[in-house]
Amino acid sequence: MGSSSGNGKQGNGERVSNGAADLVAARDQLLDGGMPRNPRLDAESLRSALVDLFELWLTSKGAELGITADSGLAVVAVGGLGRREMLPYSDLDLVLLHDDVDPARVAEVADQLWYPLWDAHIKLDHSVRTVPQALRVANDDLIAALGMLEARHIVGDVELSNLLIGGVRREWRTGIRNRFDDLIAQAQARWQRSGEIAHRAEPDLKNGRGGLRDIQLLDALAVAQLTDAMPGLGPDVPGGGVKQAQRRLLDVRTELHRVAGRSRDQLRAQDADEIGAALRIGDRFDLARTLSDSARTVSYSVDVGLRTAANALPRRGLARLRRMPVRRPLDEGVVEHAGEVVLARDARPQRDPGLILRVAAASAQTGLPMSATTLNRLSEDAPELREPWPKDALNDLLVLLGAGRGVIDAIEALDRTGLWGRLLPEWGAVRDLPPRDALHTWTVDRHLMETVAYASGLSTRVGRPDLLLLGALLHDIGKGRAGDHSVVGAELATHIGRRLGLWPSDVGTLSAVVRHHLLLPETATRRDLADPETVQLVVDALDGDVQLLELLHTLAEADSLATGPGVWGDWKASLIGDLVRRCRTVMAGFELPTPEPIAPELLAKAAAGGVHVDLKPGEGKYTYVVTVIAPDAPGLLSDAAGVLALHSLRVLSAALGGEGASAVNTFVVSPKFGDPPDAGLLRQELIRAIAGDLDLPALLAKREREASGAGPSPYAQAQPRMIWSPTSTPGQLILELRAEDRVGLLSRLAAAFAACGANVRWAKVVTMGSAVVDAFCLELGGEDAAQRRDAIEKAVLDVVPRPAPKTPDPALPDSAP
Repeated sequence: MGSSSGNGKQGNGERVSNGAADLVAARDQLLDGGMPRNPRLDAESLRSALVDLFELWLTSKGAELGITADSGLAVVAVGGLGRREMLPYSDLDLVLLHDDVDPARVAEVADQLWYPLWDAHIKLDHSVRTVPQALRVANDDLIAALGMLEARHIVGDVELSNLLIGGVRREWRTGIRNRFDDLIAQAQARWQRSGEIAHRAEPDLKNGRGGLRDIQLLDALAVAQLTDAMPGLGPDVPGGGVKQAQRRLLDVRTELHRVAGRSRDQLRAQDADEIGAALRIGDRFDLARTLSDSARTVSYSVDVGLRTAANALPRRGLARLRRMPVRRPLDEGVVEHAGEVVLARDARPQRDPGLILRVAAASAQTGLPMSATTLNRLSEDAPELREPWPKDALNDLLVLLGAGRGVIDAIEALDRTGLWGRLLPEWGAVRDLPPRDALHTWTVDRHLMETVAYASGLSTRVGRPDLLLLGALLHDIGKGRAGDHSVVGAELATHIGRRLGLWPSDVGTLSAVVRHHLLLPETATRRDLADPETVQLVVDALDGDVQLLELLHTLAEADSLATGPGVWGDWKASLIGDLVRRCRTVMAGFELPTPEPIAPELLAKAAAGGVHVDLKPGEGKYTYVVTVIAPDAPGLLSDAAGVLALHSLRVLSAALGGEGASAVNTFVVSPKFGDPPDAGLLRQELIRAIAGDLDLPALLAKREREASGAGPSPYAQAQPRMIWSPTSTPGQLILELRAEDRVGLLSRLAAAFAACGANVRWAKVVTMGSAVVDAFCLELGGEDAAQRRDAIEKAVLDVVPRPAPKTPDPALPDSAP
């Protein structure tokens, strides 16, 4: 008889209606736990109960249909039931095997087995095959072969099931040499489609890199006798090893099914808090940290497993005659062998505490992975480094940190095997710690490694590259603890620096780097750089230390590059560079910088009155400087910014000045595309806007609709945030706005300020991708400043993009958020 598979109803056999109704009712009762007589099962117990429930139904139904030990028929489970990992709404994957049975009898049994499940709306992936047919399918289809490796006898002729199970596994072992490349290609294509679980906001728990499919891949390599199913990681490593990671992933996916009320592999952000609470993990951030830990543990194990399997593949033809790979020396006690970094034969880890760092440094420099056996041996035998560290150990650490992108994989391998935490115990607080804002791509620990990698490429810019690399490694080490992470991190850096054996003065500098790593970017993007007080604030904070200024300047770039796309760009670089130049001038003993004077020709135009617009190229390749001279009046900034937005000019910064009754406002702009419009056209439009003949709000709204396609402006992903800071001038406050950008945002904000009676003294606008960090120095004055602050905040919230209001998902049960 042939085979059939799919989810539709097939065949004309007699139907047994409602035959699986009790099965569905029992499953629903398990899911609806929470009553005294029906307590809620935890995720692992629920999976076990579901396995028992489906097996009981299948064995009972099999006995009813005559699927017995001597019937020539057998039911075999693959997929979740085959692995004993039955989730609430998993597909039921079954194979009906037959041997020398009348085709009509087989068709009748198949129909009476499948139809009750279909009628009960249970998703069914089924096939009817002889053992030779099933073996041919496994031989031709890699996905089918991987599924059949998990096959398990359920009911009927056990010898028939064993023929299939044994045959599939035997052919998998003998044919793995020819299928290995396809196995890797399939996994890589899946990773490309689904991404990394550890660094996805809404990860695919089944197919993503580090997910459940990867654990099945490890099992398949083990069946082929190429590697252990769980290589290289025991229960003592961070996260508890691969078995613990597998259980956590299964638990989260189980609760995801329970929350969604249907089969689902992708964890949605709106479900994360409920799932974290159900598993007693915590909120969505705690859940994200748990998933990152589990996924990175699995990813590392897969890397080790694939590498071990490739080395263990049986050789063919002339390859059998090749000599054993040569052991190439890399460092004292460290060699390369078969494409991996391993210990030399005469290495003595018990007597060589610095060997861990030499192995890691060699791996980072060469790009070769460290052997899992080597890491296991170091974990078991290498003693702790004494404090302070020997100079050689510190030097090896610096070699590791200066190896560029190679440092990321090397530290990841050390961390997953517990060795990095032994060298740097403070790392535990940032390990797998998720970011708290959308700008950050990586977990905190991965961000630190990325920063080190970028810093190594910038190390020639500073006189102390060692302190730059250590500062990059530790700049966020204070996160995950109570208090300001810069302050906490500075204290930790002091302890770490002493442990590493740095000179006392270098310990102080390292601590200051961590303490002030945000000083330059925050000052440059939030303060008026033309104000001498701004420069003096930075100089005083750094105690006039030019070397520290140099380190912070380079670290700011590495930190931004490691944060995510769009965080570092020409404009941010020019802002920080300008601040650093001004600080160097003061540190060298020269006078404080003062605001640049308005050019004489502009002063002459201002004195003559009228409206003037000047446009000239800026310092950057795609930037221009637009100077607007017009009678000073409330709303001028809004009108000018609105006209620029209408002509697709994104405002990067604004400097506001004046002469007599005229305002002289300078904007640095960047066209969204093409060349900027003619200055004369901008002047005509500005005159119309000032006269009230140009409805800027309506035109900006129309432009926004055109940009977004149709309908209202798109909702934001994150809530806007406003931060107020005092100045030394009475009646003036600095408002920092962090929000998502929209067409004409500066114009809308300026109009909101004017409506509230606030005068904008200066503005600093920084755009990073779709986000803006804008700072405004507002002159409030009067005794009602506090009330006007509240009014300004409300007005700002009316014009900045905000997240969409939460609405119930009709596909979710009422209890879901």
